[in-house]
Amino acid sequence: MADDVTLSPAEAIDLARTALMRVGMAEPAAAALAHATVDAEMAGKRTVGFLHLTDYLRSLVDGRITGKAEPQITAPVPAIMRCDAMGGVAQHGFTLAHEELVSKARTFGIAVFALHNSYTTGELGWYAARLAQEGLVAIAATNGPALLAGAGSRQPVYCTNPLAFAAPIDDDRFLLIDQASSATAYVNIRDAAARSETIPDHWAIDQDGRPTTDPFAAMQGALLAFGGARGANVALMVEVLAAGLTGANWSLDAPDFQAGDASPGAGLFVLALSPQLFADDFPARLASQVRRLSGEYGVHIPGLDRVERQRQAESTGIVLPRQLFDSISSFRRI
Repeated sequence: MADDVTLSPAEAIDLARTALMRVGMAEPAAAALAHATVDAEMAGKRTVGFLHLTDYLRSLVDGRITGKAEPQITAPVPAIMRCDAMGGVAQHGFTLAHEELVSKARTFGIAVFALHNSYTTGELGWYAARLAQEGLVAIAATNGPALLAGAGSRQPVYCTNPLAFAAPIDDDRFLLIDQASSATAYVNIRDAAARSETIPDHWAIDQDGRPTTDPFAAMQGALLAFGGARGANVALMVEVLAAGLTGANWSLDAPDFQAGDASPGAGLFVLALSPQLFADDFPARLASQVRRLSGEYGVHIPGLDRVERQRQAESTGIVLPRQLFDSISSFRRI
């Protein structure tokens, strides 16, 4: 639209970083979150790009995020890194640990990053993709406040509990699977509510446990898992990894990420593997298999277009609706 604002990636990063710092976030954390936000936006994941950045900005103003938090990283054994986000953001803790995590994975063949006491983690695929760009295979899992009904439950007991998987292929490309355990992400329901649009009746239930097409009723009820009990079981598995192993809040105990002054205390679990130590020709084998699946069988391989989308955004710019741009620009610390 004519009133939209087009920014270069550098300008978009500066917009996000400056806005975060204006409301009290320290520069290293603001830079990490700004880069993750722009990366998601350039990859076409807009609901976890600048739209989600407004959640971070409001939470900084309201006290749900500790802007000056300095993540504490320890290593109980060489291949495990534990991180207390100290009420800050996961992107900051992961960025601080990234180089050492990569080094440990290459040295030992396997390394784990386990973070707790964080605000929501944003685009989960960002963490796995960064490791795939280093030639590693990665699995990431995260949780947050309860939004999703469990198998047999009418009340929310899990967050959307996404799981991400990434593996390097060739030519800077990588396979990237990033999907919620819910039938859709919560931000999609919230976006439908903002647009006064209905939602499919398999996305959520209302407070009485009935399927609903009303996004407002869905936000008062609970999201549904994809594939029924099977998806709910995946959510439970993610809960054990992201909350149980990390020491983070269980989703049932996590404060709301949109209200109050307490951090959700979310968890992030990341497993990094060095494929070269398992199979010398892994990248070539995977590249060949991807070509066979996509070429001969017409299989959609998720993540392959991410690099292309980002390269396109570098040349054409990042387009933000004027209202969103103005909203982000207007945030000030009270």
